[in-house]
Amino acid sequence: MNAGSRAGRGAGAGSTASAVRPGLRRLRRAVAAAVGGVVLVLGAGASGAQAAEGYRYWSFWDRDGDSWVYATKGPGIERPGDGDVHGVRFGVSEESGGGPRPRGAADFDAICGDTEPGDGKRVALVLDFGTAAHAPGGQTPPLVRTECASVPEDATLGDALAAVAEPLRYDSDGLLCAIDGYPRSGCAEPASGGEGGAGAADEPGPDFSAAPADGTAGTDSAADDGDSGPSTGTVGGIAVVAVLAGLTVWQLRRRRA
Repeated sequence: MNAGSRAGRGAGAGSTASAVRPGLRRLRRAVAAAVGGVVLVLGAGASGAQAAEGYRYWSFWDRDGDSWVYATKGPGIERPGDGDVHGVRFGVSEESGGGPRPRGAADFDAICGDTEPGDGKRVALVLDFGTAAHAPGGQTPPLVRTECASVPEDATLGDALAAVAEPLRYDSDGLLCAIDGYPRSGCAEPASGGEGGAGAADEPGPDFSAAPADGTAGTDSAADDGDSGPSTGTVGGIAVVAVLAGLTVWQLRRRRA
């Protein structure tokens, strides 16, 4: 073979390699993008599963007219006024600042009308221990009830609860974990799907007065589909990655040949 033929073949090989390299780069970019997409899908699925798990805890509510409003202060800070209505609800919440509301309507006169005003103040309380579906394993929630706490003028909501629903249980950080001894253990722990997790149906609660229900009681989340397997999108993304990776290997072997 003469020098010209060798030079021509070398030039042709260089041209072919130049043509192959952009294609390989495109394949590699496609593979990287597909892998990133699958990672995002898998990450979103894990995040969604964690969010759906929720936490089991006592939430606190203020009565505003005919509606329950999520309390912005804890029971150790909140100082109710005479004639105020407050509610507590044990349940599973998937997000902060919310969760299931105390069930039924609540009216101060209906709760505290038979309690004589003393030297301090009267605070109407709705104690909703939640549903059996949201209860920790092996425990039965007490029935929903109302109480009228007659407490000193400077008493906190925690003081009012202690006056009518002892024993209260707090954790080392001052978080109220149990009211009237319920639940017996645990404090704002994650709720697994098998122990009254997100999606458990709410049970109707009693109407404590003649006032109409506010329409927001018992607003637990929609039913859980219980699907814990990978989604169709995730499986499809993995298949795309496998195909693109195979093409890349094939192209590299062809280039070496």
